[in-house]
Amino acid sequence: MDKPATAIPAERTLPGSAEFADWIALLKPRVMSLVVFAGASGMVLAPGHIDPLVAVGAILCIAIGAGAAGAINMWYDRDIDAVMRRTASRPIPAGRMAPLPALIYGVVLSILSVVAMDLLTNWVAALMLAVSIAFYVFIYTMWLKRRTPQNIVIGGAAGAFPPIIGWAAVTGSIDLVPVLMFAITFIWTPPHFWSLALYASGDYERAGVPMLPVVSGQRVTRINILVYTLLLLPVAASPWMVGFVGLPYLVISLILSGLFILHAVRVLHDGAGPGGASVTENAPARKAFRYSLLYLFLLFLALALCRVIH
Repeated sequence: MDKPATAIPAERTLPGSAEFADWIALLKPRVMSLVVFAGASGMVLAPGHIDPLVAVGAILCIAIGAGAAGAINMWYDRDIDAVMRRTASRPIPAGRMAPLPALIYGVVLSILSVVAMDLLTNWVAALMLAVSIAFYVFIYTMWLKRRTPQNIVIGGAAGAFPPIIGWAAVTGSIDLVPVLMFAITFIWTPPHFWSLALYASGDYERAGVPMLPVVSGQRVTRINILVYTLLLLPVAASPWMVGFVGLPYLVISLILSGLFILHAVRVLHDGAGPGGASVTENAPARKAFRYSLLYLFLLFLALALCRVIH
């Protein structure tokens, strides 16, 4: 699993041919948007006051840090990206950008984001941002992704740090509530990503990435998706359990989690073919993946709004 899936032909790499859109694409803007929202949620929920301009700067640091980690990920994964249909058009495997500039870009932005966060807010927020970048790059991308089907379970911690970073930017400390938000995102990540992996399993198999559907099969993956959505229900309700928010949040979280479980049940029932294969082109998995994005957005939005009225 440690060997590159394929080499990128030298003639496809055209230094200087990258356009502005390619530099933006390296930052994985769609992933960044959810990271920014989670970080902003942690900031809004934190007690105390932060200057609006400082808050904007801190959110920008979180965005740049997340994007920088994405750029380094694209540099490292350029070999497997080249053989997966959904990633083959990325700037490096498509030959629009040389690998080295992308690496430099990611490293420089990583350093700038952490230094700027320290200057704007405090060392705790800067340290958490640095840890999140390092976790995504070294633990998930370079260590776990190509070695174990539990890659996304452990590696999901990288994407769970933003609420802690946002909270720390305001308070200079880490408290129970951002840790609960971390836990919510951590448990949410496997069913979110495995839903994608179900209908992209062919890509991962060609690239030699041991995602759960490739190693353990579709049936096991579908069962695991359901198990994690069931685990997510009490974890999502935990801010109410500790008295941080009132009953309206509990009701909203139960409804959102219930709908997620319903999607997971449909994903499980879809695997009724031979060997647990999908009988509907993985349509329920695609819907579950899209809902999972909406789920986290609405859950953190509800948490923020219910805290205001609590």
